[in-house]
Amino acid sequence: MTRGEKVDELKKMANIATDMELSRELRTKAIELLKNIGTHEALLVLLNLAANEKLNVSERDLALKKAREMIKSGR
Repeated sequence: MTRGEKVDELKKMANIATDMELSRELRTKAIELLKNIGTHEALLVLLNLAANEKLNVSERDLALKKAREMIKSGR
């Protein structure tokens, strides 16, 4: 996967995670997938999601939790 493809994938996941018209399950899955990507850029996306006041508090907490897990795992 090229860098451009990775950036596109991160953008897609971020868009899904913030699309309030989608189900909560899909938004949550996008947050979990971002953690699994495990790159520095994915970590930044998770931190941006955690700071996004438009998201539900539980989704913001999940994004922060996944970011913390990435940091602890050293990814």
